[in-house]
Amino acid sequence: MEVLSVQGPMTQAQLAHLVRVQAQTMGKTLSRLETHGHISRERSASDRRSHVVTLTDRGREAVLEASDMERSVLAAASIDPDSLRRELQAVVRELANRISSPEGKAIVTAADPAVPAEATSLS
Repeated sequence: MEVLSVQGPMTQAQLAHLVRVQAQTMGKTLSRLETHGHISRERSASDRRSHVVTLTDRGREAVLEASDMERSVLAAASIDPDSLRRELQAVVRELANRISSPEGKAIVTAADPAVPAEATSLS
């Protein structure tokens, strides 16, 4: 929801690509968010095969509430929330890059043989 808050409306495929999940996973997540009234999905006017995802007012409120909660939790610690967020994003990006490499896929598969190789694909 934060990506939609920052970037604005986009297709499900674009959103899945940005957050590095498979389109099928994104569809399930968006269904739950839509059920709770946090997002809306409408067919794209330019490509009827795709849906444009938009954050609703309720979704924007939820993003603000989450941000406020994050700040209040981190206020007790001497951690700058924006700096922490940037650091965590860098770690996630690095992990995603490593997992998407052949070496990373081999590590994930070796660590948990129950995970199929295609499950390690983040694109």
